[in-house]
Amino acid sequence: MCFQSRVAFTSERIHAAAVYCSDGRFGEAFDDFLTNGLSLPRVDRLAMPGGPACLAGYRQARLREDGVLGELKFLVEAHELDKVVLIQHQGCAFYGAFLEVPDERLAALQRADLVRAAHFVKQQTPDSTKVEGYFAAVEDGKVRFEPVPVI
Repeated sequence: MCFQSRVAFTSERIHAAAVYCSDGRFGEAFDDFLTNGLSLPRVDRLAMPGGPACLAGYRQARLREDGVLGELKFLVEAHELDKVVLIQHQGCAFYGAFLEVPDERLAALQRADLVRAAHFVKQQTPDSTKVEGYFAAVEDGKVRFEPVPVI
């Protein structure tokens, strides 16, 4: 089967990357937020289970951290990125299944992990790289994005 997208290709780079969870239930909301909420259409994407959690220093996620960090450093250099957006989402299964975090601690830990991940990204990228953090929560059937001060 061959498919041709109706979306025109644009070669202009946005010079930003987003790191977020690969949970498909949030994918369209993440894209909408990045494109319309932050004015970052065509942002470079790093999506994996747990998103920024793998950059927050967990021993259990060390292999993931190495892989994501390598990819992020490559994108920052090759695509001349000056911004990295980190997004966590409510009820992330990575925390429950992989890190065994109880539900009552989850949201607070995810916000703290955004701060840890942001500091790690800042240490590993050029000084000019701006890092932002956001927490996505479902309210009345919609996803709301709340800024989390990270740096």
